[in-house]
Amino acid sequence: MEDFYETRIESVDGQLIGLFGVFDGHGGAKVAEYVKHNLFSHLLRHPKFMSDTKVAIDDSYKSTDSEFLESDSTQNQCGSTASTAVLVGNRLFVANVGDSRAIICRAGNAVPVSKDHKPDQTDERQRIEEAGGFVMWAGTWRVGGVLAVSRAFGDKLLKQYVVVDPEIREEIVDESLEFLILASDGLWDVVSNEEAVDMTRSIQDPEEAAKRLLQE
Repeated sequence: MEDFYETRIESVDGQLIGLFGVFDGHGGAKVAEYVKHNLFSHLLRHPKFMSDTKVAIDDSYKSTDSEFLESDSTQNQCGSTASTAVLVGNRLFVANVGDSRAIICRAGNAVPVSKDHKPDQTDERQRIEEAGGFVMWAGTWRVGGVLAVSRAFGDKLLKQYVVVDPEIREEIVDESLEFLILASDGLWDVVSNEEAVDMTRSIQDPEEAAKRLLQE
């Protein structure tokens, strides 16, 4: 089992905060499990969590990654994607590295709120090559012929190229935003964004909606 998820409801300065994440490990489960247990704790302790949430998220991704790499020198080829959502009042902050994806249903439409980080994307490939790395085909496009995502936690041997810089998007939560789906590529390889929304929109219970997606 290399996939983990985390859901937390916390109170910060008297305000309820929702934190949700999906972490898909590769090369073992250790990084994904570490991120599950530490990322949100780093975020909640960040001095700018409430005043500049995007900066806090970016810093917390990077500090969690650095902390793991420094704490365990044996996990050189182990890594993890992450797709996280942080709800602060009516503001939803979605961040990701790798190919675990976040989508929202807004007014009945599937809207992607993250971008899959793949080595064959023009901007990602350029960044990797400018850092001295390479992308090659080995069943799929891979960084160094090894890794099929271009951003991730861990992956110490490829860290120069496989960065942990999250892309962060902010959405306003209003009546048109019906629900959010966070999932690893195990879902998105077989279900489109639109299909995921269509399959779950009529289901009121979030746990039952998740079970419906798992059936795919």
